[in-house]
Amino acid sequence: WETCWFKVELSIPPAWAGREVHFVWESDGEGMVWRDAQPVQGLTKEGEKTSYILTSSLKETDPHSLTLYVELACNGLFGAGKGSMIAPPDPDRRFTLSKAELVVFNRDVYELLVDLEILLDMAQLLGEENQRSFQALYTANQMVNVCDVMDHSTFPAARDLAAAIFSQRNGESQHTIHAVGHCHIDSAWLWPYEETIRKCARSWVTVVRLMECNPELTFACSQLRLISVLWQAQQFEWVRSWYPGLYRQIQDFVAKGQFVPVGGTWVEMDGNLPSGESMVRQFLQGQRFFQEQFGRICSEFWLPDTFGYSAQLPQLMRGCGIRRFLTQKLSWNLVNTFPHHTFFWEGIDGSRVLTHFPPGDSYGMHGRVEEMLKTVKNNKDKGRVNHSALLFGFGDGGGGPTQKMLDRMKRMSDTDGLPRVQISTPDRLFSVLEKESSQLCTWVGELFLELHNGTYTTQAQIKKGNRECERILHDVEVLSTLAVARDGAFQYPASQLQRLWRLLLLNQFHDVLPGSCIQLVVEDALQYYAEIRRAGARLQEEAVQSLCRELLQPKAGSTESTLVLNTLPWERTEVISRTGPAGTETLALVTVPSMGYALVREPLLPPQPVAVRKQEDGSIAMENGVISVCLDMMGHLTSLRLVDSERESVPDGCYANQFALFDDVPLYWDAWDVMDYHLETRKPVTTLLKPLEITLAGGLRGSASFSLQIGESSTLTQEIILDATCPYLRFLTQVEWKEAHKFLKVEFPVQVRSTNATYEIQFGHLQRPTHWNTSWDWARFEVWAHKWLDLSEHGFGVALLNDCKYGASAHGNVLSLSL
Repeated sequence: WETCWFKVELSIPPAWAGREVHFVWESDGEGMVWRDAQPVQGLTKEGEKTSYILTSSLKETDPHSLTLYVELACNGLFGAGKGSMIAPPDPDRRFTLSKAELVVFNRDVYELLVDLEILLDMAQLLGEENQRSFQALYTANQMVNVCDVMDHSTFPAARDLAAAIFSQRNGESQHTIHAVGHCHIDSAWLWPYEETIRKCARSWVTVVRLMECNPELTFACSQLRLISVLWQAQQFEWVRSWYPGLYRQIQDFVAKGQFVPVGGTWVEMDGNLPSGESMVRQFLQGQRFFQEQFGRICSEFWLPDTFGYSAQLPQLMRGCGIRRFLTQKLSWNLVNTFPHHTFFWEGIDGSRVLTHFPPGDSYGMHGRVEEMLKTVKNNKDKGRVNHSALLFGFGDGGGGPTQKMLDRMKRMSDTDGLPRVQISTPDRLFSVLEKESSQLCTWVGELFLELHNGTYTTQAQIKKGNRECERILHDVEVLSTLAVARDGAFQYPASQLQRLWRLLLLNQFHDVLPGSCIQLVVEDALQYYAEIRRAGARLQEEAVQSLCRELLQPKAGSTESTLVLNTLPWERTEVISRTGPAGTETLALVTVPSMGYALVREPLLPPQPVAVRKQEDGSIAMENGVISVCLDMMGHLTSLRLVDSERESVPDGCYANQFALFDDVPLYWDAWDVMDYHLETRKPVTTLLKPLEITLAGGLRGSASFSLQIGESSTLTQEIILDATCPYLRFLTQVEWKEAHKFLKVEFPVQVRSTNATYEIQFGHLQRPTHWNTSWDWARFEVWAHKWLDLSEHGFGVALLNDCKYGASAHGNVLSLSL
């Protein structure tokens, strides 16, 4: 990630008058050309950008001597890995400058080559049954005959032959492709957050140069606010001082309608794991940014590269002023082909959004004939609609469109035998689709990606940090709001909360929260979580001090008391741990009202204390008047019953709280994937390091703990806790994880029969089948959930809750949580 700067002094020969002059630079590291202290051109060999146009026709008045600076980064378009595209950084990798030249560019030769490329592609791809393929072939042959490569005066006649083919028009029924320039830039992935600032600048300055030469070019930018994330949340003035001129140019092209902000969210976040409130904040911060910077909000939600889409998203979109959605990721399904490209997507409350998947199944097209034909052939909804999108430009690591892509598509704007291709905008596309939408089908529920199921579990610390920080920010806002309501002098910490929310939203980017990023990014993310925890604790303390000032000042002669706050919207009666006068931890049973607080002097007495007893066989039984449980020496849950009911929750001969280890060797990508065949490698964890022993003997709390060895060198310690009056059993689990290519789960077989299990999602829940009747069912062998999953039949059910996990499954009668 180091940067080298090259000073380049150029002297253009006067003999080149009237010629097009380029500065050519080839290196395997990404570069940026600076001129007069401004960035003017991005350079990326993998993105086919290796030259900076100095002049299109050298005039006597043009500067013949000039100085450029090239900023060269020690990373390529896809980071700094070794070998394959997706690889961690290689500390020994070296980057090479292979070419730095001043050249004359022969535009006539270039145009002739593009003509021939299009004709030859037509000849090859249109098929023998199509007369246009033969017309293209014979025209290309004639051009070769007419053209003498040593005599430039023969080029125009050759080009006229090509123009005659390209000018033959389509009929009115031909499919129209809306080509939109695009440059997908991952906010962090195989490179850290800071490198993304430079990637944005390289890519967007290149787009600005293209727009100056091609006024018809439109560019949909879904990560424009990314620079703002880093500018506004951390080093706004510092980074802004790097590229203020570029930013002003972008604003000018936004005003002209060429640079089109799309997306509506702060970053392109994961579509499954953020909480409902986090998703609302993504839209709130994104839409607010667009309104402030460009005077309008987005009407399209643009999320092309996320690993599935929650069934709650349509309702959230509609609530945030968005009625259109674009992605292409479901084309990656490993098992079932998604049946539509243009359709209405309906969420859990009935909200609908018009949805389009570009039928070329990519957001990085190059404007080739093959891609246009695939777009039409692959379209699942042709006949219902006659328009579709094609996103062109290098992506993932940035890069964006090139001049050659534009020149290819100019020749296909309305050429008989090929679909019509027009440079367009998302708004123009969706406006036409809305007019044609009367015959469209509706898809109800989640858009589940049948791949990358491992991202629900990979990088456990990131998952835990996300859930904890979402809870912290919720609590700070509740307490601060109550403090303002009670004392008008209290300053609501709006700017501090916005900064913390933006850090959390940044970490919800679709390669960070899923864990599919390099170690450097994980370290950055964990630092951001630590900052949210630290600053959140301070803001929480300030709110509590204001809200409960009098209660926190003990009066003379008053008995020792504890202030307990409840930030949830229902009354809670729970056992808490508090520090006594001697510094020892003591337990107390307390009742605290909804969104309120209570002063606890004399703790409540439980209606029935927790009873804990050890049986002769070494098993331990616990009961609290609500539920009774039995645990064997391995820590298995062998019985779980409601005291009022004789119904047993754990089937005979089965163990709940059973840890199981699976081999995890996916077909493709380690961090992303777990394949269905991993289920064939299940090995129950049976090596006991420390048998179950009572740790708290009852009263307000009973508990027992044990330790297991997992795999070759990992250990697990768990304390199982039952509190007075509590309707659930808690499992505090600590794993020292040192395995490679292994997957740890915990399983709870239950005596409940249902064809569907229920999973919590954002602001709601979703049912998924517990059977594998169809390929759509078994493709969901590993799914995501938020805080709970539940298996219920009429009048009875069992739920499995968690505080930091997302991967889960329910197959048959077994509830499983991926650890």
